[in-house]
Amino acid sequence: MERGLTTRKIVIAGVLGAVAILLGVTRLGFIPVPTAAGNATIMHVPAIIGGVMQGPFVGLVIGLIFGVSSFLDATIPLFKDPLVAILPRLFIGVTAYFSYISLRRVNEYAAIGVAGFIGAFTNTLLVLIMAVVRGYIAPGVAVTIAVTNGIPEAIVSVIITLAVVAAWKKLDHSGNRKSKISGDM
Repeated sequence: MERGLTTRKIVIAGVLGAVAILLGVTRLGFIPVPTAAGNATIMHVPAIIGGVMQGPFVGLVIGLIFGVSSFLDATIPLFKDPLVAILPRLFIGVTAYFSYISLRRVNEYAAIGVAGFIGAFTNTLLVLIMAVVRGYIAPGVAVTIAVTNGIPEAIVSVIITLAVVAAWKKLDHSGNRKSKISGDM
């Protein structure tokens, strides 16, 4: 992986940041689930993918774009607070990256899946912790939301992250990159 800020990283951060905004603005980022909240979000997935594919800084930038978009589009007081809407989102791609890096030598697919889960749960936990700290919700409510909404979001995140990153990296069934010799041209 290249060190520093490259043109590739800037472009990927911009494109994935735009995808996060698009998911929110069009409401495509909300998946109906049979929980009290009614929807699971996938708007954090671009930050996870960016972190895994291009490193923690790109993941942080995409998380910032997602957080600012969430803040600007907020319709409830909880997300009109930048400490709830923006600050927690900075860590989504960063935690996904470090989760991925710590496991990728063991099993590429497992590393990608764990990164998807950790990134999604980072979003859920940090937003809920800030919501409790700022007095928007009670701790018991936060725990209920973490279980009923956070787990389905994390599972969906794992599936999408695995599909996108494995395709992007051109992984075969064993988790190795397909070589040009094996017909991947």
